[in-house]
Amino acid sequence: MASMRPAGLPAEPDLRACLLGAIPALRAFAHSLTDDGARGDDLVQDTLVRAWSDADAAARVDVIPWLFAILHRRFQAERPSGRGRAERDALQDAPRTEPLAFRDALRRLPDAQREALLLVGAQRFTYGEAAAICGVAVGTLKSRVARARARLAADLDPPP
Repeated sequence: MASMRPAGLPAEPDLRACLLGAIPALRAFAHSLTDDGARGDDLVQDTLVRAWSDADAAARVDVIPWLFAILHRRFQAERPSGRGRAERDALQDAPRTEPLAFRDALRRLPDAQREALLLVGAQRFTYGEAAAICGVAVGTLKSRVARARARLAADLDPPP
């Protein structure tokens, strides 16, 4: 059974067309990970440059998950190690310019849960593809998605 792809992505094997077609989905993923449009765009640009420079690898893999894996690795490499509870609490207490409760709740998720949820829920990758992108076992990814969904549900619909 063929896996679902983010809307608008081409199926042809031409690398240039695949890279161009993947930009909207890569940008959405990067912006959701970073919560910063400029930083997200930089991640996408870096991903595309790396993919283009390694076109030989693209011929041997499924290009779309490969691109997301490159972006994910770049995000992980640039992220400060061990984002602490104090920083996360400061984000929660900071004045919000974005009134959307879902976006705020998504931002408060631990990075690993947010990544897993975005890949499976927003980008429509299978659990297997998302696990490969994140470099974890399928069971680990499923657990992250389940915990993320539960936490979002609790944050968005707190008990009375």
